[in-house]
Amino acid sequence: MKRPLLTLAWTLLASTSAAAPKSTLRYSPPPDEERPVIVDATVGPQGSDFAMRLVFNKDPWGEACKNRCANATLFLDTDSSAATGLQLGKGVPETGADLAVIVQGAREYKEHSADTFLRVKVRQLADNAASVDEGEALADLNHRQDPERVQIDGRTVYLLIDGTSSTLPSARKMRVIYHPPGGKAIQGTLPGMLTSGSGSGVRIFRGGSTKGPAPKSGPTRPSSAHDGQ
Repeated sequence: MKRPLLTLAWTLLASTSAAAPKSTLRYSPPPDEERPVIVDATVGPQGSDFAMRLVFNKDPWGEACKNRCANATLFLDTDSSAATGLQLGKGVPETGADLAVIVQGAREYKEHSADTFLRVKVRQLADNAASVDEGEALADLNHRQDPERVQIDGRTVYLLIDGTSSTLPSARKMRVIYHPPGGKAIQGTLPGMLTSGSGSGVRIFRGGSTKGPAPKSGPTRPSSAHDGQ
């Protein structure tokens, strides 16, 4: 009876290893880079959301980075088409991006103190958008108030971005673009929302999908925070 049990154990181990999420893109920053930057990003559909695991080279928020905290933007081209989304010109990697996910180390000043937190803003970029600022604000999240969508483990940030907008294009393939400060844009291609079985296997976000959409900006969200500092 030992041999079948050993065979089963090896089979389970192999299937677990195969399901491990793979990095979508990686970046090696110069040694003199001051701000925290993304050095490893894993992105993929998870249920009806886009899940992300972002590894920074330094603490992206808090007292450690003081006034030089993270201010990183990831672009998602959800249908891998330059005809939809952000329009920056032919040959520009960000052209075609449909979502912008901005990750910022933020500081909210109070009367006698300051509160630090990680802020995540999501904007949908329509076909006529010529900049991120022209995108529609879909969500304004932070790790203190939205743990079901923003989680932190040291220098690793886990995000769950709502992908249920009826106007968000989708296809079998999608692109992820990261343009580090002073460097060239880095791109990665991965299965999109329309891929068979998309989001049903590998789990990137540890907490799983949520039942409701992400909260939009409102009066209960931090309003006087200094982003990116």
